[in-house]
Amino acid sequence: MSMSDPIADMLTRIRNANTAKHDTVDVPASKMKESIAKILLDEGYIKGYEIIEDGIAKTIKITLKYGVDKNQKTISGIKRISKPGLRVYAGKDELPKVLGGLGVAIISTNKGVVTDKEARAMNVGGEVIAFVW
Repeated sequence: MSMSDPIADMLTRIRNANTAKHDTVDVPASKMKESIAKILLDEGYIKGYEIIEDGIAKTIKITLKYGVDKNQKTISGIKRISKPGLRVYAGKDELPKVLGGLGVAIISTNKGVVTDKEARAMNVGGEVIAFVW
């Protein structure tokens, strides 16, 4: 897999691990990915995450979350929106709603990486990183 889009790689790893019903998934760390993991945690899509440093590389270990049994996924979909070759931006008045507000859009704003709800509250737009539902 090409690492020209590390965010897409992260989302794919989460999606695959979720489908395979794994408990955890490791992702190479970056500030942006830590912000995404924090949103996934805050919004209840994952159980937790920790940053692991082995002296060479930093890894984010994400603990996935399921329902009563592993057939009930907490994340039913996770999709990259803005891509390196095709950036997608939304102004403050055109922030996307995912599944009528049931899902979350992750937006990179000049005030940090936030959910569409938070961006609306702060009255800012930004780059639409991903949708989670």
